[in-house]
Amino acid sequence: MAHVSKPHSSQALVIIPTYNERDTIAEAVKRLLAAAGDSVEVLVVDDGSPDGTGALVRELQLGSPSLHLLERRRKLGLGTAYVEGFRKGIEQGYWALVEMDADLSHDPAAVPGLLVALAEADLAIGSRYVPGGEVQDWSLDRKWLSRAGNIYARAWLGFPIKDSTSGLRAYRTEFLARQNLGSVVSRGYGFQIEMARRIYRAGGRIVEVPICFTDRTLGRSKMSKRITFEAIGSVTIWGLRDRLGGRTPRFDADMPGKQSPGHHPKR
Repeated sequence: MAHVSKPHSSQALVIIPTYNERDTIAEAVKRLLAAAGDSVEVLVVDDGSPDGTGALVRELQLGSPSLHLLERRRKLGLGTAYVEGFRKGIEQGYWALVEMDADLSHDPAAVPGLLVALAEADLAIGSRYVPGGEVQDWSLDRKWLSRAGNIYARAWLGFPIKDSTSGLRAYRTEFLARQNLGSVVSRGYGFQIEMARRIYRAGGRIVEVPICFTDRTLGRSKMSKRITFEAIGSVTIWGLRDRLGGRTPRFDADMPGKQSPGHHPKR
């Protein structure tokens, strides 16, 4: 289990899920701490990586008190890793919770900009599809799948977000803590869309910050057409529920302050 020594209300917690990321995790953490300094701490959530990612992170911890590790026995999915990380961050009182991949496709230097954006938002998304954002080194079919998936999500779910599948993002903890994290159903990449939809439907303020996404050069991508179409299937179900009057639970029953914060997404 991860142990974070004390609450850090002035710091953000960057959550990095890993599965066989030994080749890149050290560099990702190094760049992140160099870019964000004392404003962040890092929680790696490792799903029993056969390549020894967890063991390497334990070695890195010896020289970095800002690095924490949560080890799970087996591969349980991206969504559950983030939810566990969110709960740790909420319990320890970090003011913001950040999602970031370990494979260096997300530039760690973009994290400070996301945290600045939270001054006027409850969710700041690192977006490839707003002016100034871009994708490098992707094949044409992968670009098409990503673009099409985001267009479909935007049209079917009725929100204005141009990159709801982006995995580089930051949440304001006080808003995220009101969400019913126990009802999150997505384990894979559909998690990003599900969380964006939840924040939107709960009245959260959402902004998109342009980023440059670079395809990984080490290791193997876990993205596939199957995963993409599974996410599209989930979007279809959520959209049907919205149209039929179904509602997503917005706040935990045992959390104080159940009233809607009254925020509206930026359009």
